[in-house]
Amino acid sequence: MKIQALLQAPCEWFHSGEQNSRIVLSSRIRLARNLSRFPFPGWARRTEREKVLALALPAAVGLSGMKETLLCDSMDHFTPVEKQVLVEEHLISREHAGRNAGSGVVVNRTRTISLMINEEDHFRIQAFKSGLQLKAAWRIADKADTELDEQLEFAFSPKLGYLTACPTNVGTGLRASAMMHLPGLVLSEQISQIVKAVNRIGLAVRGLYGEGTEALGNLFQISNQMTLGESEEEILERMHKVIGQVVQHEENARQKLLEERPRVVVDHVSRAYGVLANAYTISSKEALNLLSLLRLGIDMRLFPDRCRSIVDEECLIRTQPAHLRLSQEKKLSTEERDALRADFLRSRLRDLPPPESGQLSSSLHS
Repeated sequence: MKIQALLQAPCEWFHSGEQNSRIVLSSRIRLARNLSRFPFPGWARRTEREKVLALALPAAVGLSGMKETLLCDSMDHFTPVEKQVLVEEHLISREHAGRNAGSGVVVNRTRTISLMINEEDHFRIQAFKSGLQLKAAWRIADKADTELDEQLEFAFSPKLGYLTACPTNVGTGLRASAMMHLPGLVLSEQISQIVKAVNRIGLAVRGLYGEGTEALGNLFQISNQMTLGESEEEILERMHKVIGQVVQHEENARQKLLEERPRVVVDHVSRAYGVLANAYTISSKEALNLLSLLRLGIDMRLFPDRCRSIVDEECLIRTQPAHLRLSQEKKLSTEERDALRADFLRSRLRDLPPPESGQLSSSLHS
């Protein structure tokens, strides 16, 4: 199966490497582009979308960043479960998962580039990097954009910039975003203030799977909202500055929790460990929220740092509903899925030592 091959290949951007921040899990750049002389996908007939797809797929496969392409296909060739796996991997949007004939997806082996074809726009070029590396992700996306522009004619206005289906994407067509883990701000009840402050300066804060989704596992996406009137460099600089400020607020919140409420922190982490290591049935939502606390415990040195890869690279993604269903190659009831998730977590966390509150011991007993 093509999806299985994709999941077995190492994912370069979602791993616990030296570039990976404790707070910023990943950076993403998304460029919206459309072909001239073709109607936007929302207005196009199926035959027109299929013509765009026929032009787009070979152009996408020919990109220098796609030398090792693992996925290149029409959306109607994927099962609903396979589509949902791609959503859970953040390679396509929930909206694109609803597309069929006339739409497609292209993904490289390391999952650093993903192209959605005939989603809301003819092209959604996505580039991913671990940690806070927006400029590095931009270079990947910009190179792919330049190479596509040499083969295809994009819809462009000298006055407005790139033309897109949604007016908020007109101009650069650039959306820069960072996936952030903010349990400190949530536990200290400061997250609402931060979200409001970020919204006031024209940035959006969304949940785990983008617009309209819940911030499960204390994971939030911060992105720019407008793409007109600023250059790509200005957007990236502003994003980098704001994300850096949010990181500092999260660090401060964690430090304050350790100083003022260390027992509460250890209690939250220990309870999460206890449930995850011993549960025999657990929902996706509960698992994500408890894994978030486990990750916080690793950041606060309650667990050895080697445990980070187990949480980040295995548990956070592999316990999602479609991943579990795909691993069994059969339909699962909610009860069966929750049981399978619990079994998976117990097996992966078996070698995790109990949380060690050594460095917090003086605070705990004061």
